[in-house]
Amino acid sequence: MATIDQQFVEYIVKTLVNNPEKVAVERKIDEKGVLLSLTVDPSDVGRVIGKRGVTAQAIRVLLRALGTKQDARYNLKIVNTDEEGGAVKEEKPVEEKQEDVEEPEEVEDEDDEEDEDDEEEQTSELAEKTRAELADLDDLDI
Repeated sequence: MATIDQQFVEYIVKTLVNNPEKVAVERKIDEKGVLLSLTVDPSDVGRVIGKRGVTAQAIRVLLRALGTKQDARYNLKIVNTDEEGGAVKEEKPVEEKQEDVEEPEEVEDEDDEEDEDDEEEQTSELAEKTRAELADLDDLDI
């Protein structure tokens, strides 16, 4: 007979997966507390773990809440089984490494060159105006 913690995890996981009939929760008690080993269909492992392990972490938080009520310490281990039925370890999700990606070099086209020419003309006109105003200020006797 399944205990309340096993039923709790089964209920949550069965609502998430496409193959609820393949969800199994094994319970072991050791010196660290209660270890619940969750086994699901290989195609559903991603759904249970979630992006960056968010779903698995949420299930663990709910188990921790149940543990405070039951005066027990729960640990959840998600067991990933391959197609041959052999167990592949998956304790906690591994953070994805973000690799350095080179930025593509900008390629200038004719429109960019025309825009640059317009900017240069405006800058030179502004510089001429500023020089003329400064020259007028120099003429003043203060």
